[in-house]
Amino acid sequence: MKEENKGHFSALLPLVTFVLLFIGAGLVTGDFSSMPLLVAAMIASIIALAMNRKEKLPEKVTIFTEGAGHSNIILMILIFILAGAFAETAEGMGAVESTVNMGLTFIPENFLLVGLFIVGCFLSISMGTSMGTVAALAPIGIGFAEQLGIPLAFVMATVMGGAMFGDNLSMISDTTIAAVRTQHTNMSDKFKTNFFIVLPGAVLAAILLFIINYGNHAAGNGTYSFDFIKILPYIAVLIAAIAGVNVLVVLTGGILLAGLIGLFDGSYTWLTMVETISQGGLSMAEISFVVLLIGGMIGIVKHNGGIQWILYAVTNKVRTKKGAEFGIAGLVSAADIATANNTISILITGPLAKNIADEYEIDPRKSASLLDIFASFWQGLLPYSPQILIVSALAGISPLSMIPYSFYTIAIGVCGIVSILVGFPRFKKTQRN
Repeated sequence: MKEENKGHFSALLPLVTFVLLFIGAGLVTGDFSSMPLLVAAMIASIIALAMNRKEKLPEKVTIFTEGAGHSNIILMILIFILAGAFAETAEGMGAVESTVNMGLTFIPENFLLVGLFIVGCFLSISMGTSMGTVAALAPIGIGFAEQLGIPLAFVMATVMGGAMFGDNLSMISDTTIAAVRTQHTNMSDKFKTNFFIVLPGAVLAAILLFIINYGNHAAGNGTYSFDFIKILPYIAVLIAAIAGVNVLVVLTGGILLAGLIGLFDGSYTWLTMVETISQGGLSMAEISFVVLLIGGMIGIVKHNGGIQWILYAVTNKVRTKKGAEFGIAGLVSAADIATANNTISILITGPLAKNIADEYEIDPRKSASLLDIFASFWQGLLPYSPQILIVSALAGISPLSMIPYSFYTIAIGVCGIVSILVGFPRFKKTQRN
């Protein structure tokens, strides 16, 4: 690789600053909410704009705004707003309480977390997005946590695990589409390869959830009342997801259905319904601002050669086939840590991963799976990833508090590493597309 293609480590300073401010303040104070994400993102963005004196400020501002205005960033913000509105509207008319009580009535208490994880897996693989999954299931999980006396972070990590299952595997997931297209393979082959790699992780996570939750009992006398009609918004979301409806349509429909049911049973008036929808959307304002600033900051980091430095650093020492597979895993991992966006990280590293796969005769089904697995692994653990941010915001907890309970997310990373070490799966013939 030519010298001019090595990139510049110094370009990563804004990102390093953001992470250190966010995590460092928590380590010093013992409170990981002591440093507001918005303030950390603002400081890092200012540093990004102050770098690279070769360009004038208006030019740097243009780069920043193009990064902030990327279609993926805007889509995330739309999902944030709709997710907040849906969660608030459904909760306001009693959907969460009824859903929790129905679960406590029909599902044995020892299986509630396992059931929540499986529903999350099913919903995310049908919907193709972890964002929509956590938006639909987080309110239900919060209710379970309150009734069972389980740490809220534990339940939210369970929701995240189910969400990342489908984000990694769904045939309509952006990450799957990006991985398949960049590696020149097809959806069904990638799905089969990826599924068998991560299946042990899903089984292990379900077993751990059952063992840890075994013996927990809900508070109260064991009698729980619920109104089935109030649960319809969540059922509608599930059905729409199965049908492959766009997540924006799913969430909008959920908001309207929850609002209409609330009007019908007297939970809302027209005025209170509109106010609730507005409050729910506005509750996601801070996260939306943070995502905008991070998008702009990453735009400047990429322009200044930070992403290119990561690509060079990861691939410079590759010598063997296993080393190449670890290189692909490290490549997308580094990109996801830098961008906090698994789709963008795959799109950035996919072409280079394809070159590595071709050079070391790695089957494209395997390279596509590695890209998706390790991007999802980091996306489900980074305390500043959009998925973690939205879950922590809905639950009112620190993003870092979920990490010790992220059984499935950690398991898929382990499964990915084991698949490289043992050469699994074995292909009869290398696929060429």
